[in-house]
Parts: sequence; structure tokens; C-alpha cells
Amino acid sequence: MTTSTLAPKAEATPAERRVAVEAAAYRIRQHALAMGEVQGQGYVGQALGAADILAAVYTDQLTYRPEDPEWDGRDRFLLSTGHYAIGLYAALAEAGIVPVEELGTYGSDDSRLPMSGMSTYTPGMEISGGSLGHGLTIAVGLALGLRARGNAARVVNFLSDGELDEGSTWEAAMGAAHHRLGGLTAVVDLNALQADGPTAGVLRTEPVADKWAACGWRVQRVDGNDVGALLGAFDAIAAEAATHDGGHGAPSVILCDTKVGRGVPLLEEREKAHFMRIEEHEWSICQEQLTAGYRARLDTNRKVAQ
Repeated sequence: MTTSTLAPKAEATPAERRVAVEAAAYRIRQHALAMGEVQGQGYVGQALGAADILAAVYTDQLTYRPEDPEWDGRDRFLLSTGHYAIGLYAALAEAGIVPVEELGTYGSDDSRLPMSGMSTYTPGMEISGGSLGHGLTIAVGLALGLRARGNAARVVNFLSDGELDEGSTWEAAMGAAHHRLGGLTAVVDLNALQADGPTAGVLRTEPVADKWAACGWRVQRVDGNDVGALLGAFDAIAAEAATHDGGHGAPSVILCDTKVGRGVPLLEEREKAHFMRIEEHEWSICQEQLTAGYRARLDTNRKVAQ
């Protein structure tokens, strides 16, 4: 049976992996813009900013069966930030778990794709998000349960920097290290923005890397919009995991500095970017800017390769 939408990464060169993930990220951004246009507004900026992360996870990292989203051997991807669901739906469509044509129902009555992620509605959505700060606690319990059952599936929890304001996140972080959950990876989107304003102004979390390290995690901090850096970080986790005995090791966290609206200059500079209202005439501009930027990057890569 199919376990991913592309050839296993072991059969691809680093350059081929990067190109595949960048292409997937471009399509995820296209899908996110198309879904946003259905409602004329939404959490589009977060989806664009996190697209490279989601593409790396679903195109290059996770083991899953598109035709059987509840297959017990699948790796689990937990979206703590329910409002990022628009980005995850785009990634699930790219993965073949959700039909691409269904994305047009986003946020509509009776849709399986509500604005905030709901596990009871959407194939491939492992948990319901919304109230921030619960994802990592669920991930810890899930990782413990999988290990107790002898299931080697990995658990990946996607968090936002705003969730680091929550005490439950740090309790879970300490618990994961205490139980040596080497099969657990946290991916934190550090886009520096929350609903109430810049993250640093709401509650300063820096030095964030030191805090995770103090809780007993293996920490890497990368540019979350640099596919090569993301793949390198996941490869380092895999190399470390190979030394674990039955998954017993330090959990890993990848801190990803990202840009809200990445890939669409019109949206990258929006002052109010947490929940965006985009005018009707602007959607085509957004798609044009996204495509122009992607093609320019392809041209640059070709020149470098020559």
C-alpha cells in the first residue's frame, strides 16, 4: 500500500527532496489562497508562513496511507493551533488525504473543513484545536500510549509561539523529557505575531531555545521558510533517533522563525495579519505574486545548478 505521496526520501538526493518540498509548499500556498477567497478572509497569513513546514512534514517526513487516514501504523501529526487548519487542509489535499475539489467548501455550512480544526469532521485531523496550549499535553500522552503498545509511530506536534504563553505547554515539555519520549517532535512556528499583537509585547518568551533545553529537549532553531534548513533539522532528529533504545531518548523541538504571509509580498507587509480581510480584487494579485516568486526561485535554482 502507498505510505506517502512521493518516493521515499532515502531514494532521493538532498536536492531532489528540496525541490519536491518547495513545489509542495507552493501548491499548499495556492490552495490556502483559494480557500481564503471562498470566505474573503481568514487565517491566510499563518497558512502561507507555515507552508514550508507543512510541506516538509507531509512530503518528506510522515509515514501514512492516504486511502486509510486511521491506519494504526501512521505517524501522528497534531495541530495544536486549530486556526491554522486552512494550512493543514491544503497539506492534506497535497498528501491525497482530502480531495482537492473539497477545499472549495472551506468554512461553509456542512463542510468537513471548518475554520478551526475538528478531528470529528476532517480525515487526517488527529485532534480538535482551538483552545491553545493543549496540543503538547495530548502529544505526550499519545507518545506514551504508542510506546506502551510497542507501536513505533512518531508523534509530531505543531505549536505556535503564542502557545508558549501557556503553562500547560511547559508542564508537558517537562513530562516528555522525564519520560524520555524520543519519538516525539515539537515544531514551533515563531512568526512573532498573536491575536493581541506582537508576541514579544504580549508575553516575552525569549530566550526560547534555552527554555526548551532547560526542560531536557534537543533543540534546533532554523529559518522555517528555508526548506533546506528544515530538512536538515529533521535529518538530525532521525540520526539521533537511530541511537535510541526503543524510542527512549530526549524529545526534539524545531523552532522555526517564519514570516506571516510568506510568498505574497502584498500580505507580508499587512499590519493586521492575524486574521486577514482581503479585498475581492486582491486575491488575483496574491496568486500572481505567489507564482511569480516561485518561478523566480526556480530560475535561480537552475542557474545555480548549471
